[in-house]
Amino acid sequence: MSRPSRIRGALDAVTLERLALLAIVAIAAGLRFVNLATRGTFDADQGHDMLVLHDLVARGQIPLLGPPTSIGDFHHGVLYYFLLAPAAWLSGSDPIGVTAAIALAGVLAVPVVWWLARSIGGPVAGLVAALLIAVSTSAVDESTFIWNPNLIALTSAVALAAAWRAWSTGRAAWWIVAGVGAIATMHCHVLGTILLGPIVGLLLADARRRGPGPQRRAILRAGGWVLALLVLSYVPLAIHELGSDFSEVRAALAFVSGGGEPSQVGLLARFGIVAWRVLAWPLTGLVTDAPAAAMVAAILVVVSLGWRAGRAGGAPDTERVAVRWFGASLAWTIIALTLGATGLAQVVRGLPNDHYHAFADPIVFVVVGLGIAGLARLRPRNAADGADPVIESTKRPAISAIAALAVTLALVGFNLTHQPPLVAHDGGWPAAEEAAGRIILAAGDRPIRLSSLPTFKSTEAMAFPLLRLGRPAVVLAADPSTPPGSAATVVLCDALFSFAIGADCDGPAEDASVEGAGVSLVDRFEAAPGRWVSIYLPG
Repeated sequence: MSRPSRIRGALDAVTLERLALLAIVAIAAGLRFVNLATRGTFDADQGHDMLVLHDLVARGQIPLLGPPTSIGDFHHGVLYYFLLAPAAWLSGSDPIGVTAAIALAGVLAVPVVWWLARSIGGPVAGLVAALLIAVSTSAVDESTFIWNPNLIALTSAVALAAAWRAWSTGRAAWWIVAGVGAIATMHCHVLGTILLGPIVGLLLADARRRGPGPQRRAILRAGGWVLALLVLSYVPLAIHELGSDFSEVRAALAFVSGGGEPSQVGLLARFGIVAWRVLAWPLTGLVTDAPAAAMVAAILVVVSLGWRAGRAGGAPDTERVAVRWFGASLAWTIIALTLGATGLAQVVRGLPNDHYHAFADPIVFVVVGLGIAGLARLRPRNAADGADPVIESTKRPAISAIAALAVTLALVGFNLTHQPPLVAHDGGWPAAEEAAGRIILAAGDRPIRLSSLPTFKSTEAMAFPLLRLGRPAVVLAADPSTPPGSAATVVLCDALFSFAIGADCDGPAEDASVEGAGVSLVDRFEAAPGRWVSIYLPG
């Protein structure tokens, strides 16, 4: 083949790859933006975040803390709110507009994962990894509702891709980009701090291999800039701590000194369950939904890691280094979560906690992409064992390519047939807004006071839609016997927590909470499955 022909062939290959990537990104967008208004749940977490964003963009009230954690009495990082503030400002604090920004972040994670996988294993690895995250039922679900961990797919992918770029190109500036991604991941979820281990580890390894001289000093300077940005990102937290007698620090220390989350599962069993969830979640979703598929997916990740990291696998040196880094990162993640997030040892319906390890999802997609790409380009061994080299050269590559295609189609097919429903179980934001409208009709001109059962669940799921409709509400005093005056008392009861409430919703629990307050029931309805709204007026 002449040189011009080879150049044209290479250009055609690049064009085809770019078209394929555009098609994959379009698929990702289609899966995430369809029915966006109703896809995501709207409960206390979403109400809280929207209230904070509304106060930020409409009233100029700058938050110092991020969303509250589900464990302990401390908070995630405040950077999460600043990342979503532009969408809240542009949309006028519309939850659909904020959700669209999260969906866009999920779509943008696709080309970043492609870039990372391609730089390591070539075009096939990049396209496979991109396709897997584009159709992943877990990734789609994380892109369609308001929640602080749902930006992590993009932030952690940026951190990992930039770190690998810094390592492979020797350009120290990429370490600053990697640090920014890691800092954003930490702010979106406290357990995102675990991602610092792989990033810092590779940075130190990069500095060590450079030897004394200007290159090492450049890397260390970049690390210094990252440290400065990390400290700067927590200035709001420091301001809060100085004004609150270090309440966040004290709460975190109390949680750690108290042994963290209680667990009835032994250490080894917990390690196995956590490993299963970390490796399978990105590829098949919640492990209890499809245990067999989840186990196969976890084995596929382990096999891909072992094969592409080992010299016997025939992987290029660059790929081996990357896969060994990924393997160490996943091992570190599993060990850290086993010790620090014991709640992962059990699955509670309606209370997801796979977001604890969302920062590791890009690693899983890339590792599987590398494994499938390696299988696709597998070549036969030399015919030293007596096999006919002509027959082997025509059969084996075709068989391996077919096998790679089959694995890819199986993963894609599984995820496309297990997509999140187009309407959330609670009806999403439209249902919350409709429930708020019904409350306003029953309350008339009276002030509205909100109360929640269980008491540890906030009333913000209803407070925000009431605010959007022009009827800001106040939280009922802790003492239910406080005279209600002329206010309408609204009790929100979540049947998911009946065991904690000590009574059933739809009457017994709500009536007991207002007993002796001099109010009578005027309306009761189920705003969403298991979420009851009871409206009481004086008299």
